Amino acid sequence: MDLLIFIISMAALIYGADFVINQSEKIAVHFNISSFVIGATLVAVGTSLPEMAVSMSASAKGSADIAVANVIGSTIFNISLVLGLVFLLAKKVQPKRDLFAKDSAWSLFPILIFILMGIDGKLSMLDGILFLCLMAAYLLFLIDSNSMDEIDEDLQKEKFNWSKTSLLLITGFIFVIVGANFAIESATSIARSFGISEWIIGLFLVAFGTSLPELIISVKSAINNNTDLAIGNIIGSNVANFTMVLGLSSIINPLNVNLNTYFFDISAAFVLSLMLVFITANKLYNKSAGIALLVVLGLVIQNSLV
Repeated sequence: MDLLIFIISMAALIYGADFVINQSEKIAVHFNISSFVIGATLVAVGTSLPEMAVSMSASAKGSADIAVANVIGSTIFNISLVLGLVFLLAKKVQPKRDLFAKDSAWSLFPILIFILMGIDGKLSMLDGILFLCLMAAYLLFLIDSNSMDEIDEDLQKEKFNWSKTSLLLITGFIFVIVGANFAIESATSIARSFGISEWIIGLFLVAFGTSLPELIISVKSAINNNTDLAIGNIIGSNVANFTMVLGLSSIINPLNVNLNTYFFDISAAFVLSLMLVFITANKLYNKSAGIALLVVLGLVIQNSLV
């Protein structure tokens, strides 16, 4: 039964992703917002809702390991799996935006601040408020850095219908979020029947499930050659996961963080963030970079499960 639910959930994710991508592009063009910025804000926050729901629920129930592991695992999957597949599946990755100059630092800020906050062994309510302030700063930065030159002119000829676009966008997000939720529940149910620990469930099964919206939307964007939206979604989602997800979760209930016990997994997320900076600095938007990211993911999974 769980397997059937998982398959149906995946179908809902894919179907909803089409709505989200198409309508987000139309909104971006109508309001003269670049595809990257719309991907890093509207789409990123929307696709981070499953992480938010899971981590906040876990925090309320006192399952700090799942709440924190979900964010660490999502960061690992977003960069290694999602970005890796974007590089492999896109015909050509040539972002209109200078990602290194404008955005690379934002892939490092959240995880560095998380590590500093976690030195004392917990994320307090104050830490959560500071995380939310960081998210506000990121949104202001994106608004300020929006460039008219990055707008896709091919879509400007299409007539914009606000009511229709809003309805389809909301419908798409509902399909994506509900699909992700059932995918997570079914996968977690199977894992628990095998006696797998909460950290591993959060790091891999739950994190993979909550990363499915980013995966589906970014991959489909890449196939449609809208790599700016795809990469914007990845970077924006990682920022939202640390700032909004951990921020709100720690406000609900302080989260215990054991940096020593989960040193490898946290280090893996940090190293992958550094790799993203290296890729953008050298403009290595190619299939070789995609393979390298997937190889790192394989190593992380192998070492974490041993």
